[in-house]
Amino acid sequence: MSRTRPHFKTDKDRFVAFAFCWADLLFEVDPCFDIVFAAGPTAAFIGASPEDLVGHSIYDLAVPSDVPLFSLMLKYALRFGRVNNDTIRLKRPDGGMFVMSVTGYCIDGAGSNFFIAMRRRTWSTASSDDADKMASGLYDAQTFSQLASERVKQLREIGSDTSMTLVALPGLGQICRALDQDDQDRLRQKVGDTLKAGSVAGDSVAEVADGQYSVLHDSEKDLSHLLDHIQNITRSADPRGSGVTAETATVRMNGAAAPIAEEDLANGLLYMMNRFRETEGSHFNIKSLATNIGSICQTAAKKVTEFKGMIEGGHFSVALQPIIDIQTGEIHHYEALCRFHNTKPGESPYPTICFAEETGMIHLFDLAMAKKVIDWLAETATATGSRKPVVVAVNVSGHSVGEPSYVNSLHQLLRDNVWTRGRLLFEITESSRMTDLAVANTFIQSLRRAGYGVSLDDFGAGAASFQYLSSLEVDVVKLDGSAIRNAERAQKGRAFLSALTELCRRLNVKTIAEMVDSPERFNFCRDCGCDYVQGYLFGKPSTSLRNFQPVPHANLFRIRRWENSNFGQSA
Repeated sequence: MSRTRPHFKTDKDRFVAFAFCWADLLFEVDPCFDIVFAAGPTAAFIGASPEDLVGHSIYDLAVPSDVPLFSLMLKYALRFGRVNNDTIRLKRPDGGMFVMSVTGYCIDGAGSNFFIAMRRRTWSTASSDDADKMASGLYDAQTFSQLASERVKQLREIGSDTSMTLVALPGLGQICRALDQDDQDRLRQKVGDTLKAGSVAGDSVAEVADGQYSVLHDSEKDLSHLLDHIQNITRSADPRGSGVTAETATVRMNGAAAPIAEEDLANGLLYMMNRFRETEGSHFNIKSLATNIGSICQTAAKKVTEFKGMIEGGHFSVALQPIIDIQTGEIHHYEALCRFHNTKPGESPYPTICFAEETGMIHLFDLAMAKKVIDWLAETATATGSRKPVVVAVNVSGHSVGEPSYVNSLHQLLRDNVWTRGRLLFEITESSRMTDLAVANTFIQSLRRAGYGVSLDDFGAGAASFQYLSSLEVDVVKLDGSAIRNAERAQKGRAFLSALTELCRRLNVKTIAEMVDSPERFNFCRDCGCDYVQGYLFGKPSTSLRNFQPVPHANLFRIRRWENSNFGQSA
């Protein structure tokens, strides 16, 4: 039995009993973080009996790289009386590690001993945490923004000041391209590990883009020696022997005039990191970001509030643009496009959509847009006077396809409106944002099984398009307007576009040519084998279907039908 103290109170005995309903291990530590009581199968986890652990620092049990995070957790518990369900890794006797969920309670108030209960997490649960990280082992920008905001809040409450340093390593990608894959991985790992060494809890680093990082650290910590080390690492790896010189900008996290809500802080950080990504390593632009974090976050928070209000109030309309059968001239379906009520007439909604994507809120708008279109269909379909039902395609951002709350809510919406089968399509936009094609395909197939067609936007704009076509089973691909323009101008463009449409035809995938704004481009797309067309030639997006009755430039379809009917006849 473990060593106990004479004044161990009854309420503590009850706490121990309660803790063991949840925990595998239980410790009592003093304000110096030394163990004064231990219970549970410590030998199996740590390789020492409870009695042998008394007098040792609780930090001795953790994997060295997790000690900074463990220290932050316990300091927070000392000040506020508890820490709830954080995660650390314990050293195993065989050199491995156990991933543990940690809850801590201070029974007698701040400054006294407190209890730490630990429960082993399953490896499947632990691996879900790792899934939030990039292949480099660093967090992506969105996950990091949430993590950093939580840690800033905790540190602010115990009086610690934090900063975020944006680090650009121009030329890192060029060095990596000169190395084989193993050496690339080792170099990126060394860079990431070096930055983590200077961060809060030893892991507060995001890989914002290739060669761009965001580091959360103590404001008093000087990162210059770490950046010098990175230069030496890259110089050793660089076949030219040059290496890279870091360009940085540091922002104070506690500079706001008033405390910022945790959610708004996360949005602000994500907003700032996306601005950083756009600098592409430019020294001048990076320095321009080194402003008061409060100003950045308050700006983002204001936009977030306005955007959420717009969604909740339904302050946007549905504008429609027809997708037309290139042979018959009949409207196959319409694409639903948004028009925000707070913008000027003719002003593009693109900046607002980009902001929603940059702050991780696009899934909220995608769901609101689906609801808006369903409401429109319910109100308008019977009023058109047409016996043929109106079919509408709703856009889904590539960000949203992997967002569980969006996927679940969308399917519930569709189950509540089963009549929309055959009336509703889904068009995935910003497909480059899809980082996990397996997850994306699962989402796509769930829609198709439910009776809804799916199209893929922006096809042909990049080399990844063919990977998407092989990995994602869709009904339609929309050929990017820029790809069509390039094909129209290039000497071999007609052959390329014709081969692309033939490939899609063999895969039983229909093709839509977008941005068709002239008769010449229309004829080019038809000659290349496209199935449908969309563009200003057949009408700008409108809130009224009357603008497409009849279809503008319908004579183009009649001309081809006349040509076909007279094919082979003598003059």
